Amino acid sequence: MKSNTEKFGKTPHQPSLWTRADALKVHADDPTTTQPLVSADFPVLSNEVFIWDTMPLRDLDGNVTSVDGWSVIFTLTADRHPNDPQYIDENGNYDITRDWNDRHGRAKMYYWFSRTGKDWELGGRVMAEGVSPTAREWAGTPILLNEQGDVDLYYTAVTPGATIVKVRGRVVTTEHGVSMVGFEKVKPLFEADGKMYQTEAQNPFWGFRDPWPFRDPNDGKLYMLFEGNVAGERGSHTVGEAEIGDVPPGYEDVGNSRFQTACVGIAVARDEDGDDWEMLPPLLTAVGVNDQTERPHFVFQDGKYYLFTISHTFTYADGVTGPDGVYGFVADSLFGPYVPLNGSGLVLGNPSSQPFQTYSHCVMPNGLVTSFIDSVPTDESGTQIRIGGTEAPTVGIKIKGQQTFVVAEYDYGYIPPMLDVTLK
Repeated sequence: MKSNTEKFGKTPHQPSLWTRADALKVHADDPTTTQPLVSADFPVLSNEVFIWDTMPLRDLDGNVTSVDGWSVIFTLTADRHPNDPQYIDENGNYDITRDWNDRHGRAKMYYWFSRTGKDWELGGRVMAEGVSPTAREWAGTPILLNEQGDVDLYYTAVTPGATIVKVRGRVVTTEHGVSMVGFEKVKPLFEADGKMYQTEAQNPFWGFRDPWPFRDPNDGKLYMLFEGNVAGERGSHTVGEAEIGDVPPGYEDVGNSRFQTACVGIAVARDEDGDDWEMLPPLLTAVGVNDQTERPHFVFQDGKYYLFTISHTFTYADGVTGPDGVYGFVADSLFGPYVPLNGSGLVLGNPSSQPFQTYSHCVMPNGLVTSFIDSVPTDESGTQIRIGGTEAPTVGIKIKGQQTFVVAEYDYGYIPPMLDVTLK
């Protein structure tokens, strides 16, 4: 298998590398890059459903948008099953942990609305049952297109396969709330090609999901970020000198890190409506470092491109590690080169005392970072946990050049709009 550098040598741009040397600089529990502790007495948004990945309604420039004064978020959602026999343990109690762990297989897209940017009210399913072509509706991005309220929802249709798709509908408001209408015809856009992006046939543990469309502030074109893995048969990738980076003596052994092949993918639209796309080589690869770069997204600030992605401790490669959380990179142009923020890439990680408290962070252009609560310890030993499935406290970060700093903490699920659109 060719190295990462050789593989993309004749393509329009050279992917930037998140190296093992970068990852060795990850330092858990640095207060400037650590999410504040989430209390075990957190409020729950709903006792009827679990929610996790949260997708604020926004425009193609990345601005979080309200409509007629109503804030709107989309979430991956699954019913809670406290009375289902399959989730009742031998003592007759509800096994919420098992129910929570099974949620991905029944994930659906729901929406919520609010006058305050918090205190969310459940609106319901975005698409009626049977509209989506696959069993699972996985994360993506809702885009407000115009003042008529048209919305393009880009998301991931999963099982069978994994396809980036979109469905168009419309947001309707009244003085009492928000409705989503339409969303009846799902359009497939593209799938992994096996040449730049790994397919399920090449690796049953592959990832291809999380579309994030945007308009480039410099060239004005419509692009899309997504999560992928570098193409090639599982285990065939080479972790060469470029992927290792400048490591100190004794850290040259990469172990079995050839199995970790995450990348941040990019595609460009051939049309203005976002119906026809061409996949391009990845913006960033993490071969030999990590196997997941989920939910990639940008913040455009000070003429720079701040690229954020989320990842797990368990998806790191042999010999490197880091907390669950959001990682970031910065470049002066869309196609890089990207360098890791804070020297390592870590922007906001969970504290080691509560390693699974939050996940699926989304960094917004106003510096606010939303995420969901996964599980929080309820005793000092950490053996007893409370499952979340609800919005976490919002965190404020400051981005300064190639560094970031945690500067504030806000209420649970606080996602205020950056601009309000009055529908016509």
